[in-house]
Amino acid sequence: MSRISYPASIADAPEASQPLLQAVEKQLGSVPNLFRLVSISPAALEGYLGLSGALGKGRLPAATRERVALAVAQINGCDYCLSAHTYLGKNLAKLDAAEIAANRAGRSNDAKADAAVRFAAKLTHARGRVDAEELRAVRDAGYDDGQIVEIVQHVALNTWTNYMNELAQTEIDFPVVEAGERAA
Repeated sequence: MSRISYPASIADAPEASQPLLQAVEKQLGSVPNLFRLVSISPAALEGYLGLSGALGKGRLPAATRERVALAVAQINGCDYCLSAHTYLGKNLAKLDAAEIAANRAGRSNDAKADAAVRFAAKLTHARGRVDAEELRAVRDAGYDDGQIVEIVQHVALNTWTNYMNELAQTEIDFPVVEAGERAA
């Protein structure tokens, strides 16, 4: 049970959050618990959706964004986000089980994506304090500074959702994956 109460339905959410949740439902076909949780603050929901939407228009491929989310969720021990991004990775980004396992270990089986995931994992572990060699490695893999900024924003956004779900102990509404489990 969540430690922070959240609306059971769109109609129960604050009025300012309702159109935002309706848009989530239209896009995803449902409103995951995380969105309903965040909806108790319309400003937080608007900020989350705004940053998420803007990053979705960025230059990092959807598969790389999911890879980064998986690595960050594993590092931060967030079962909700690990469950959600395992589901999204499989069903939307078409990542196979071996790739998801690699992502959870902070790497990728794709050479270019590997640099991004390793960089994101180092950034998460070091709380932003990466050295020049780590920055050079992601650049050498073909990422420009704009894409590096996007990687940092994905780490930050995913860390925020990890912290939100860990604080609230949000009920997982995806097939459950636990950070303590070994990835298959």
